[in-house]
Amino acid sequence: MAPKGPFELVTVNTAPERAKVLIGRVTETLKDDYTIVYVANCISKDEVASKVQEYQPDILFSASMWTTEDVTEIQRIARSTKPDVKLHAIPFGLQIEKGPDAVVEHLLEQIPRLLQ
Repeated sequence: MAPKGPFELVTVNTAPERAKVLIGRVTETLKDDYTIVYVANCISKDEVASKVQEYQPDILFSASMWTTEDVTEIQRIARSTKPDVKLHAIPFGLQIEKGPDAVVEHLLEQIPRLLQ
């Protein structure tokens, strides 16, 4: 059976290289089930509208450095730009508290639910 997708992904992360590495690990692990194409990263909330407008992603992830208030704003901006974008916020502090492997495990659990 062919993988579902392709799904284009944008992240909102102040550490773009780390985001790229972690998303690479996730997409590699899920490649038999889902084709996820990592198209862009926003290093600040100010970039969300323009990147979502430019890339029209299927999915937008906000990283664990963003507070609940930040996530609410990021998701509002993304939704106002592309109403059907699927959104997921990595829990605040996960990267700092438990490290990159915990972020990867979290996304491996969440992505199949998000893309059903």
